[in-house]
Amino acid sequence: MARGFNSVFGVIVVGLLSLFLITFTGCAKKSVTTAQSQQGIATEEIGGSEGAGVEEGAAREEGLEESELLAGGKAHQGGEEEEISEGRTSAPLLPIYFDFDKYNIRGDMISRMEHNARYLLQHPEVKIQIQGNCDERGTNEYNIALGEKRAKSAKDFLVNMGIDPSRIDTVSFGEERPLDPGHNEEAWAKNRRDDFVIISR
Repeated sequence: MARGFNSVFGVIVVGLLSLFLITFTGCAKKSVTTAQSQQGIATEEIGGSEGAGVEEGAAREEGLEESELLAGGKAHQGGEEEEISEGRTSAPLLPIYFDFDKYNIRGDMISRMEHNARYLLQHPEVKIQIQGNCDERGTNEYNIALGEKRAKSAKDFLVNMGIDPSRIDTVSFGEERPLDPGHNEEAWAKNRRDDFVIISR
């Protein structure tokens, strides 16, 4: 009787141990699997953010390249890009410079004016705007008037060379659009000028 009881008890103990081992092993596997899946999600999130950073970096580089191309000696006129020869003048035209408080065309600027006239004679479809500019000395009102006289002097020269006056517009910016922001003679000499800007071809 005691021997039968011991065998039944042994079977129950073995069964309980087996059940305990199966349960414990299953939980351990489940927790490992959960940890691995969480690690995989974390890796995907990190990889995703790095990918986004690369895309954003590439977009910034493309933006820089585009802005550099636009700034590389070009300006927009009438929806088209115009090459700049010097100052704000459209290539192949050339700007002219003036003495302090003067609006007559200097002797050393005559060849530039003749160059501009030849181009306009050879390209009768081109229309331009002559932009008169001054250095910073003097009042705004005085410099606007002086800039107008400078632009008109250049227009008169071109008309005398045979250019139709309807192809030439004039404007004065006075001292408002300096090329050189300095406050010395070198800067002022650059800012006393007429620019010749092509407005249509």
